[in-house]
Amino acid sequence: MVVPQTHDEAVTAAHRLAAVLEPGAIQRDRDGAEVVPHEALAALDDSGLLGITVPVSDGGPGLGPRTLGEVARIVAAADPAIAQVPQSHFLLVDVLAVHAGPEARKRAFSDVLAGRRLGNAFAERGGQHAQDLRTRITDGLLDGVKYYTTGALTSAWIAVSALDETGRLVLALVPRAAEGVSVGTDWDMLGQRATISGTATFRRVPVEAGLRVDYAGAYEVPQQIGARAQLVHAAIEVGIAGAALRDARSYLREKARPSTEAVRAGAAAAVDDPHVRHRYGRLATRVRAAEALLDSAARTLEEVGLIPADAEAAARGSLAVAAAKAFGSEVALEAGSELFTMCGTSSAAAKYDLDRHWRNARTHSVHDPMDWKYAHIAAYELADRLPPNHGQL
Repeated sequence: MVVPQTHDEAVTAAHRLAAVLEPGAIQRDRDGAEVVPHEALAALDDSGLLGITVPVSDGGPGLGPRTLGEVARIVAAADPAIAQVPQSHFLLVDVLAVHAGPEARKRAFSDVLAGRRLGNAFAERGGQHAQDLRTRITDGLLDGVKYYTTGALTSAWIAVSALDETGRLVLALVPRAAEGVSVGTDWDMLGQRATISGTATFRRVPVEAGLRVDYAGAYEVPQQIGARAQLVHAAIEVGIAGAALRDARSYLREKARPSTEAVRAGAAAAVDDPHVRHRYGRLATRVRAAEALLDSAARTLEEVGLIPADAEAAARGSLAVAAAKAFGSEVALEAGSELFTMCGTSSAAAKYDLDRHWRNARTHSVHDPMDWKYAHIAAYELADRLPPNHGQL
């Protein structure tokens, strides 16, 4: 396993991984949480891509958002569920790079560069919202229950958000194999099924002092950690959109018959139908626009840097990604639906599993509300109001 050292090497590795993942994507979607996709995850771990954003000072290549966004998009076009598994991994690499002490950096990054993943345990149920935390660290022991723990099931480490003895928000980095850690497969969702983002339980799990990170402090200063994490989410949506367009093109060229109305109008094949051509051309244009907006957002993050100069710079990066995520989500949903309008009734047959594109987009797009992203963009443009400094924008 070799970690790519340049943008081009990372893109090549992503295409290589995508070629491995795409043939099994339909079966993994059908299996859901009943079958842990060990082979696909092993391919991800062996690709070297997990280490691309580790800083140079910690032994990594220190590749930036442009590379990360393109890698995530390429992999998501093959299988967006597998692409989502390392989303929090890359977030945590950034958090550790900026806020962790030397012990946590050394131990975590050495594992990451060896192809071992970091999983998350952030969200909870029962409170006012998903980050209304009940998980606590008391006398050095972690107790709590987490949900939507994407990547935790097969990770080497799990970063758990918790309130410490003083009531301050921290991330506790605990080994997945530690006593008292249990991660389930109770994941039964409309889409993104192979993420297996089940329930994680922590019962009196020891937390080493050197493996705690002051997570509250990350959002008390101008930051791009949230924007870089959202960039991967945006890339997943854009990847889904591209995959739906790709499959529509293949079906129209190879399987679809023209409608009776199209034949009456003189069309000899489905691709000759002027309405199909109009819809395909419009959708292809919007997918390309989503790809361009994603790339533009990534380039903005490159300019701003992981540690922004000030609140204005942080806002610029966050809002650029917000636009890419909101628009990309809309286009992915549109592509997953328009596919059937263009391809006709036969394309809805279960054997093709083409509905997975819409289901994946629909499930992933509600990770955080796109309406709020547009609202923050407008507030900045119309009233000079800086966006909130959190991880969802």
